[in-house]
Amino acid sequence: MKKCIKSWLYLLVLSICINGYVQAQPSLKTKTGPVINSEVLPLDTAIKVGKLKNGFTYYIRRNTEPKERVQLYLATKAGSILENEQQLGLAHFMEHMSFNGTKNFPKNELVNYLQKSGVRFGADLNAYTSFDETVYQLPLPTDDPELFKNGMQIMRDWAQDALLDPSEIDKERGVILEEKRLGKGAQERMQNKYLPMLFNNSRYAKRLPIGTEEVLKNFKPEAIRQFYKDWYRPDLQALIVVGDVNVAQVEKMIISLFSDLKNPVKPLSRTKYTIPLLNKNQFIAVTDKEMPYTVAQVMVKHPAADLKTTGDMRNSIVRTLYNLMISARFSELMKQANPPFLQGGSSIGDFMAGLDVASAFVVAKPGELESGFKAVYTEIERARNFGFVATELERAKQSYMTSMEAAYKEKDKTSSENYVQEYLRLFLQEEASPGIDYEYNFAKNTIGGISLEEVNGLTAKYLTDVNRDVIIMAPEKETATLPVEATVNAWIQAVKQSNITAYSDQVSDKPLLAVKPTAGKVVSEKKIGAIGVTELTLSNGVKVVLKPTDFKNDEILINAFSPGGTSLYSDADYQSASSASSLVARSGISEFNSIQLPKLLTGKRVSVTPYISERAEGISAFSAPKDLETALQLVYLYFTQPRKDEEIFKSVIQQQKGALANRENDPNSVFSDTISAVLGNYNIRRTGPTLSKIEQIDLEKAYSIYKDRFADASDFTFTFVGSFKDQEIRPLLEQYLGALPSSKRKEEAKDLGIYPPAGEITKNVYKGQEDKATVRLIFSGDYKYSDENNNRLDALAEVLQIKLIERLREEESGVYSPGAGASYSKNPRNRYSVTVAFGCAPANVDKLVNATLDEINKIKQNGAQAGDIEKYVAEERRTTETQLKQNGFWAGYLTSNYQLNEDPLKILTYLDSLKKITPESLKTAANEYLSGSNLIKFVLLPEKK
Repeated sequence: MKKCIKSWLYLLVLSICINGYVQAQPSLKTKTGPVINSEVLPLDTAIKVGKLKNGFTYYIRRNTEPKERVQLYLATKAGSILENEQQLGLAHFMEHMSFNGTKNFPKNELVNYLQKSGVRFGADLNAYTSFDETVYQLPLPTDDPELFKNGMQIMRDWAQDALLDPSEIDKERGVILEEKRLGKGAQERMQNKYLPMLFNNSRYAKRLPIGTEEVLKNFKPEAIRQFYKDWYRPDLQALIVVGDVNVAQVEKMIISLFSDLKNPVKPLSRTKYTIPLLNKNQFIAVTDKEMPYTVAQVMVKHPAADLKTTGDMRNSIVRTLYNLMISARFSELMKQANPPFLQGGSSIGDFMAGLDVASAFVVAKPGELESGFKAVYTEIERARNFGFVATELERAKQSYMTSMEAAYKEKDKTSSENYVQEYLRLFLQEEASPGIDYEYNFAKNTIGGISLEEVNGLTAKYLTDVNRDVIIMAPEKETATLPVEATVNAWIQAVKQSNITAYSDQVSDKPLLAVKPTAGKVVSEKKIGAIGVTELTLSNGVKVVLKPTDFKNDEILINAFSPGGTSLYSDADYQSASSASSLVARSGISEFNSIQLPKLLTGKRVSVTPYISERAEGISAFSAPKDLETALQLVYLYFTQPRKDEEIFKSVIQQQKGALANRENDPNSVFSDTISAVLGNYNIRRTGPTLSKIEQIDLEKAYSIYKDRFADASDFTFTFVGSFKDQEIRPLLEQYLGALPSSKRKEEAKDLGIYPPAGEITKNVYKGQEDKATVRLIFSGDYKYSDENNNRLDALAEVLQIKLIERLREEESGVYSPGAGASYSKNPRNRYSVTVAFGCAPANVDKLVNATLDEINKIKQNGAQAGDIEKYVAEERRTTETQLKQNGFWAGYLTSNYQLNEDPLKILTYLDSLKKITPESLKTAANEYLSGSNLIKFVLLPEKK
């Protein structure tokens, strides 16, 4: 929605940890590694690449996942780095203006047309601007030739035919200033201090994509037109088309549409900017009143490597193996009874602007920065001094190959979006794209020859003592105790001189389940052929719902639920009950502790997690078909042999207490806690976390509650969706699910009576320094739950969102991204809520709230506009067509319908049921649900001076 999904703040990887795409090493030889013969990687033959005479590049690939859909992306190698001093922020502004009128779609016609065609504004139709590029995205159905033709015309218009109408420019200023306002806060204030150092005072430090208020408010239209003329040109642009299309026909369309794009007569040179290395170390410590944690990050910069040759690809595998192993070690540290930090880690990855980076970070416990920092560096030195061990490398290789095999198996089910992202890197970064067949076979033939010595050499190679930046961010109240550069250097030296011992690999050679349980039997079966579902009942009462699909080749989604949950326990036991499942899940299973279990499961694509919510308990699981038996064994063990671990319990308590230390300084946390408390009538189960609540968690009580919730499987329903065959899966279901304990007890979740208060309520929260406000309007009340009412409420919320974008954003220029959403529940009582949310200037709160209520009143008085309903129905139709071919949709849909005792066949008539939505029906719904008699207004405002 003219929404920069890859905003300037997002691009600054200093959020806590750097986990970028792991590219190649700069050299083909490590200190201990072999010299590798290197060849240029081939280009995947499935992609058609071409370049027009004007320099315009195109990439076309036929891909039928999803069917009858295509992804259109237009990439321009022009971002904020190319702006002159009078254009700061105009690369991003230009992105916005591409939606505000083009040659063939003036003013808002482009968005209006696409919405009526079922393309969602923001969710589908979108764009982003970064330092070095601007990218537009447009996913479209391909079953409508006229729509596809117009979609291609839109891409052509974006390439060089934006109108840049002065009146539209002036209207958009406010929108972008509001987008800028949303980014204000502790992170931005600290970032403004450390970015010049992080970017080595390069051009990047002075070209943040969001720009400056002075330019955004005052630039003349000629400035943005000049940027557009200079940089939106064919020799810097590429069109990527991936989807269910005829490649030859698309190529003809591209040649016809884009060949007349013009380059400037005297084109400016497109400099490839970089962040130069200074060959020195740097340090900065910054504080802010609203910073909730103390964070230290060490970043060692290196020249970035290419990913163009076989040697590069081999080196990238080596780095990935290193990252897997060092990550596993830090994961083990977090499982100590008294972990040395709240979070910690290290990795080697790509950074930006021609640099790679080796990083280490710590989120320290309050007042324990030194010990946390030293703990992180101790792990790095342990790896440097002793290296990894053979069993670690073997597990890393298994994990890597398991992920590669999964991608290879899904090669005919790979989404078009995945290919688009790969081709963006090919165009923007010149990163090779050989295709999954090549990559899988290369990995299979290469990984065996990667030695422990090679991987062990990376710590010394990358975590060096030059080009090292240390950044410390902390709450303002800790200013006096923060270290200076010399102190941090002394910490590092102290670690290097300390008595560090080698890593001991804790593994178990026992089988996950030594003896198979006594199997049950399928005692009844029911087919629901219209949706391809089979219902089974096992001899112990367990109900199983099966939906085999061919949507994915290597995916089975498993969900299970039973009524009850924490609602069955007293307020005094609530903290233990709500923590029970996470404590058990983090403790391992049966004889295997939390360190041994992941190692035992290495090489298997399986995940099983128990949960206890307020009204249910259950299992959420994933498995590859080949690992289904392992998944079911884990399910069986979580029912029959849950593990209690005192060390894990102490670790969790320590982390939770540490996370609370400065929570009251974070405006968003305070606001969120306030909303939850008010909506829950200040019930103890709805108020925010506190130290006293954490201290109420009792391990024995939590363990006892967990065992109670999973003691009887007779009222559990399991759903299986994915790549399996009914008859082949049944023996496993009988063997493991049929063996689950059963006492045939009858339970229902309790109605705790926790509901939003009635009436009109305003709750202002004063927290934060910035001149920004956050608004939540929540309408709620009793409800008659039915498919028809649910459809009306969903439609009403979507129509309201359309009107708020038009009014608050386009007309008032007062917000960046207003939202409206609806929710409804069947149990424990029929209830509904409609929420409107937006951020704005504090001075505009009342005006924009009144504008919102005015738009609601228009619907209440006149009904919804037919055109807006048309947009909603089109979006729902296109979304549903795609969802019906996704395992994730069916897993959620079946679980929800069986949990609510609803008819799963209603999906077959869903789209027809939308025909009942009319302007008059939404008028009735608006008067019923948005009357304002039960309206709670929450506003987050800056602290009063």
